[in-house]
Amino acid sequence: MSTPTNNPEDLGIVIKDGVIAGTLGAAAMVARLMLSTEPVTLGWVLRRVSAAAITSIFVGWALADQISSQPLKFAAIGISGYTAPELLDYGLRYLKQRGENEIKKIKSEKGKKHKRK
Repeated sequence: MSTPTNNPEDLGIVIKDGVIAGTLGAAAMVARLMLSTEPVTLGWVLRRVSAAAITSIFVGWALADQISSQPLKFAAIGISGYTAPELLDYGLRYLKQRGENEIKKIKSEKGKKHKRK
């Protein structure tokens, strides 16, 4: 996997690496869904597989220069695709909590300014 660059010649490599990572992540999610016994709809499956592919693409780019072993890199990308729903849920909860904390901080600062007058 290669790190995304501004060099137009490297764009093909970056796209190829993204396609490989996305395919690995989607395959991992398909395997997970095939092992599940829950009844699901086609839309639900497509959302999960898409989330796994997108997550795996970003993980693949992030690991480009971090892991030198290709099998280990592919394993990490597959695991990210397999756990994509949990990763995305955690990320969304984390961002929401950070945002709520910032809003509370701003509201408390505004409240202190108004009380001083």
